[in-house]
Order: sequence, then structure tokens, then C-alpha cells
Amino acid sequence: MRYKINLLEKKDIGLLDKLTFFSLNYLRYIIVITQLVVIGVFFYRFQIDQKIIDLKEGVEQKKEIVKIVLPLLDEVAKIDKKTLIINETLLKQKKFSEMIDYFITSFPETISLTNMEVKNESIKITGDATNAQHLQAFYTLLKEENKFKMVSLQNIKKTETGYNFVLFLEKFINT
Repeated sequence: MRYKINLLEKKDIGLLDKLTFFSLNYLRYIIVITQLVVIGVFFYRFQIDQKIIDLKEGVEQKKEIVKIVLPLLDEVAKIDKKTLIINETLLKQKKFSEMIDYFITSFPETISLTNMEVKNESIKITGDATNAQHLQAFYTLLKEENKFKMVSLQNIKKTETGYNFVLFLEKFINT
């Protein structure tokens, strides 16, 4: 049997000795772990920088696209305004055509026109009627059908050949 006997006294280890022992034995592991973290952060920084560069390039590309498309958008707005004006004009022409068509189809053959003024949505007629009943029937028809907001027989005179009249039709209503 063998015994190991230590005849030296145990030394009291001071705080400085404990710190030295800790730093020599465990600090190298802490340094290695810290270096690994720093390398990881370094690579992550590369990745973030690349994303930032890509986003800046994307913004620049979008700015260029906007610069190119802006004149086209202005041109589209101008064309849209012209199209609206054309549509309004076509609607006015259609309404005018319907007003004239209605007037011509409802106008009796026994009455002759001497003057006809058409302005916007109204018609002023000057004419001669040989028979007062035909003129009255025409006036009544215009009133009953309500195609015009206002129908007024403004002036009527008896002449040698019949009756001279002025009829005013205002604001054609398209139904």
C-alpha cells in the first residue's frame, strides 16, 4: 500500500490568486465565445448592408420608372378630359337630334313654318296656320306629352290667310 502524504502547508489563496486562476483557465473559453459572437455579428452586418443596398437600388429604379411614366400619366389625363368633353358633346348632340326628331314627327302638315330658332334645349317657332283647330291640337299635344318643360303660345294674330303665331318650347325632356 502506498500513501501520499503532503507535508506542505495549505496556502490561503487570495482573491488575486483566484482571479488569476479563473482568468487563465476559463477566460480563454469566454474569449473564444466572444470572438464567435463577433464573427456572427460581422456576417450579419454584411447581410444587412446588402439588403440596404438592394433596397436603395429598388428605390432608384422606382424613381426612374416614375420619371418615365409621369409624362404618360399626364397625357392620359389630357386624353381623359378630351374624352369627357367628347362624351358630353355627343350627349348634347343626341338630345338635340331627339328634340328635332320629336318636333318634326309631331308637327302637323297643315301648319307652315316661317321661322325656327333652335338654342340649346329650346325652340322658337314662327309660323302660319290655316286652321285654328290644327294649331290648338298641336299645342295641346305638346302640352300633354310633356316633352318640353314649358310650352307657351306667345303671340297669335289673325291674318288674311289664317293665323300667324309664335310658339316657344323650352327645355326638352328626354324620357
